Amino acid sequence: MDLFDKNKWIIAMVHVGALPGTPNNRLSISDIVANALADADVYVEAGVDAIMIENMHDVPYLNGNVGPEIVASMTVVANQLRAMYNLPIGIQILAGANKEALAVAKACNLDFIRAEGFVFSHIADEGLMNACAGELMRYRKMIDATNVKVLADIKKKHSSHAITSDVSLLESAEAASFFLSDGVIITGASTGCEVDENELVELGMNKNFPIILGSGITKENISNYWHKANAFIVGSHFKMDGKWEKEVDAKRVSEFMDEVNRLRQ
Repeated sequence: MDLFDKNKWIIAMVHVGALPGTPNNRLSISDIVANALADADVYVEAGVDAIMIENMHDVPYLNGNVGPEIVASMTVVANQLRAMYNLPIGIQILAGANKEALAVAKACNLDFIRAEGFVFSHIADEGLMNACAGELMRYRKMIDATNVKVLADIKKKHSSHAITSDVSLLESAEAASFFLSDGVIITGASTGCEVDENELVELGMNKNFPIILGSGITKENISNYWHKANAFIVGSHFKMDGKWEKEVDAKRVSEFMDEVNRLRQ
């Protein structure tokens, strides 16, 4: 499967409820799964191209060190989604638990993962996050998961990049591509914030790798970014009042996809 074999993929976020052992956990696994399936139903009905699950409610996040209860819970959610839907499904496990995400993807026949800290180091909310490409891609080979795409965040949101201030966005993207990522994810400064269009100009002029925009995409601005990326990850805009922590708003999803279909024509 080629994630970019059609005109501009829309990847919708399923923000899995707070999992066992995390401070905000209130629900049973069965209820968490039911809520994730309900969100996915809305997305599939509206015609999105792919969905991605993420443990966004597990604040505060551990730094690449999630427990087996998180891996087990995400596996249950992923397995149920895979059983229900034929469209591509991806996974991210926060924060920076990329090998764990890859293991879940392999076990549940998912299509891609979103990887933090793939190349270069940065200071995240959770602390110092070091590059993981060498270990992660060897692990992918070791567990025979080379069919699982690795989409790598570069200069990612909620982070300080002072220690790599002399490394441009293009240089980061080229490094991720050289280290065998299947695409690079560009974000704004934080969840729901738009990507700086000026930063995409240099990438667009030198693009030999898929570009995915990972934050701040809305019905109102997607036309501005349409010719600057191969795919768009949408989360906050699909929720009530545009707030990521709220429930999925079917009307917002439908109206967004109407605009996408207009652009595709």
